[in-house]
Amino acid sequence: MIQLVPHLKILIAVAPVDFRRGIDGLAALCRSVLKEDPMTGTVFLFRNRAATAVKILVYDGNGFWLCLKRFSSGKLAWWPTDPDVRLSVDQISTLLLQKKPADWSKTDWKPIRNDE
Repeated sequence: MIQLVPHLKILIAVAPVDFRRGIDGLAALCRSVLKEDPMTGTVFLFRNRAATAVKILVYDGNGFWLCLKRFSSGKLAWWPTDPDVRLSVDQISTLLLQKKPADWSKTDWKPIRNDE
């Protein structure tokens, strides 16, 4: 079980990825596009083009975990588009659980930027 805790570093790929990619393909994206080493314990989140599924890639010190969540109905209500925006663990949990506020643009979320 992967627990999302506040001290965990979580990076979100803002552009959709080809979900035919497995561990090696996503790890290569982490290195080339996100400029991060996938073997550091950072949690990486990816979404598919149709916004109907999310993949999570994380290295636990012994091997990689690749988790897939495909929504039984609907699509992701929101996904960040700004690569400099950091979301809190609570925000990411809300995103993954598909808890939908009435209007995502009116949430009290204040994205955490790299410079803060």
